[in-house]
Amino acid sequence: MQQGIMLIKRVLELVLSRTAAFLLIAMTMMVLIQVVSRYVFQSPTAFTEELVRYLLIWTGFIGAAYAFSTRQHMALIFIRDKLSDAYKRILMIGVDALILCFALFVMIVGGTNLSVSVMDQYSPLLGISRGVVYAMAPISGALIVLAQVINLYEDVTGQKLSQSKEDK
Repeated sequence: MQQGIMLIKRVLELVLSRTAAFLLIAMTMMVLIQVVSRYVFQSPTAFTEELVRYLLIWTGFIGAAYAFSTRQHMALIFIRDKLSDAYKRILMIGVDALILCFALFVMIVGGTNLSVSVMDQYSPLLGISRGVVYAMAPISGALIVLAQVINLYEDVTGQKLSQSKEDK
């Protein structure tokens, strides 16, 4: 079972990191197109600004899922570091459970409701449904839930399934 969970974690981290990298490259290309068309050809392309905005939203959500999966998200550790190992473990289980609940109820349930409610609204330049843009919230919420279930497994069993960058 542990090997299966480790494989899921590796695949999740690989997919999230590659997706975020692709989105960053796409945003960079769109900004370059915008700059060249505006200053070289004196005719700015209107769609690139809106597309970059949507890609930035998606990159933020994918990056958040990646951060939780790798446990590289921002954290205040000065309290955690003063606790004994037993209390530290309890704190980590509690924090990971809260993050899981937030991702489940706010991001998945709330994000799905938001996405469905704006499905019939379209962006002015690209003409795509805003529901598609907002669908990234429940998608990343599901990815965060998966990451947090794996994190909770690590917290409860006390076994790290992969090495962090500091441990290598």
